[in-house]
Amino acid sequence: MEKALRETAAGKAEGFLSVINWGEVYDTVMREVGLEKAELLAIYPLQITAADQPLTKLAAQFKGRHRIAYAACFAAALAKQEKAVVLTGDPEFWLLEKEIKVSWLR
Repeated sequence: MEKALRETAAGKAEGFLSVINWGEVYDTVMREVGLEKAELLAIYPLQITAADQPLTKLAAQFKGRHRIAYAACFAAALAKQEKAVVLTGDPEFWLLEKEIKVSWLR
């Protein structure tokens, strides 16, 4: 993940995050290393995408077809919408590999 963030910061790659998943990341960073570190997320040039009706509909369709977390469905929906790759270590995404591109983190 660090490599992907460095590439995004260097302008070598685009990074997308739904506002739903951004909230999850912010929460996790805040709980694990503090509010100040969570605020540093703003320095990364990630495109934060609103959970509008088309994205939410696509996420709900993933949720309706698979038994996975709703927030994961937003990551999958955004990847499909943007023709992007999900970077994850979350095993739930095994269920989605036929529908979206997944790059597995260790």
